[in-house]
Amino acid sequence: MLDHGKFAAFILSNGRPNNVLTVDTLKKSGYTGKVYIIIDDEDPCGDEYRKAFGSENVIEFDKKAAAKTFDPADTSSDKTAIAYSRNASFGIAKSLGLDYFVQLDDDYASFRHRWPDHGQLASTAILNMDKVVELMLTFLDESGALTVAMSQGGDAIGGINLNVKKGILRKAMNSFFVRTDHPVGFLGRLNDDVNAYVVHGSRGKLFFTIMPLQLTQKQTQQSSGGMTETYLDSGTYVKSFYTVMMAPSCVKIGIIGPTNVRYHHSVNWNNAVPKIISERHRKTKTATRIGV
Repeated sequence: MLDHGKFAAFILSNGRPNNVLTVDTLKKSGYTGKVYIIIDDEDPCGDEYRKAFGSENVIEFDKKAAAKTFDPADTSSDKTAIAYSRNASFGIAKSLGLDYFVQLDDDYASFRHRWPDHGQLASTAILNMDKVVELMLTFLDESGALTVAMSQGGDAIGGINLNVKKGILRKAMNSFFVRTDHPVGFLGRLNDDVNAYVVHGSRGKLFFTIMPLQLTQKQTQQSSGGMTETYLDSGTYVKSFYTVMMAPSCVKIGIIGPTNVRYHHSVNWNNAVPKIISERHRKTKTATRIGV
């Protein structure tokens, strides 16, 4: 059982009560803690969620109220975006008396350990998620980070790449382990997670991705509901450009993918976040006296 304060997993979902894969995936991974499904009051599937998971496990928030808590970075009336759930979650966690919680999407297929092994990037399923949660929360506290996250499949493209060698990245996406009393403050109607780690990161806030832990999920545009329709309508170019608007000094639009080419944000980390320079680079000051 979890013993790191009061903790729960929040699964943020919309419009697909019969396809919340993350619930079963957490159980298969050995998680024994509390799980809540977070939906908004404009979701027409609310009753179906409550029927599927029990009214006590489904929490509905006021979406119009949530809209007043952050800058959507546009004038669109479309509120089909996960940023509302992300920001509302902190108030929900406080009302539940939680010390910590993790925000998860609803379409995770697995949680995995990843490590270099004889030139290959090895992988095995996580079977003790309770222990993983404890370690993530310990790192969250000891590092002073605003949030820490598991890596995603794209972070390890190519096998033992530079990201794997670093072990920790200065970003956080998709899964967010957080303290209830330290709201992240997600920004923008689209690309809210990237907006958050770039904007807040530029002001000295710490966001970390832990490479040896990885989640896998369905491709965004392969599963209906959630954010799928929004991405199909606007495309990844528009999505990525929200971060360019917020941080043009360090973010630009690039092209990724060897075959299915698509637009994506590209962050210049040398311009994005402050860094601590190693002591070995310190220059020794030598006093000089004129005329001596």
